[in-house]
Amino acid sequence: MERGEIDAEMCRVQADFAELVGGADPSDLRRGSSGTRWTNRQLLYHMVFGYLIVRTLMPLVHLLGCLGWSRRFAAVLNAGHRPFHVVNYLGSWVGGQIVPPAATVRLMERTLLALRRRLDRESAETLALTMHFPTAWDPYFQPMMSVRDLYHYGTEHYEHHRRQLRLG
Repeated sequence: MERGEIDAEMCRVQADFAELVGGADPSDLRRGSSGTRWTNRQLLYHMVFGYLIVRTLMPLVHLLGCLGWSRRFAAVLNAGHRPFHVVNYLGSWVGGQIVPPAATVRLMERTLLALRRRLDRESAETLALTMHFPTAWDPYFQPMMSVRDLYHYGTEHYEHHRRQLRLG
């Protein structure tokens, strides 16, 4: 996937997310999602959380991709996958309860803007940096991913969970 395609994906997601949240009434947001234990409101927050994880991991991929120390790091993260899943679930549960939907939209906008700005500064060399990933954390994590792959991961995660929403 090329830089322009990744940028276009993030623009599309930003507009789609604002439309999803803006079109949801309070009963839609309280309704359970499909295939998760979250409500639609909590799942929407979790969809933003996926991009927050991308933003947090990006400096690590750059650093560990340059140093070549990622195999051990991924092994340590894989070993801690159970606590991660608890934090992932509870963080989205709490965030979805306390962050108002309009603020969730603004958080998505700010996060995607930051990622798009960073993407603009990436060189072909930095986009190609790779690191080992903790595959036990997420089904979309591959054993080895590039910076380019990580940018795209956010959208894969988003689309997966978008299909689980039960809005309207």
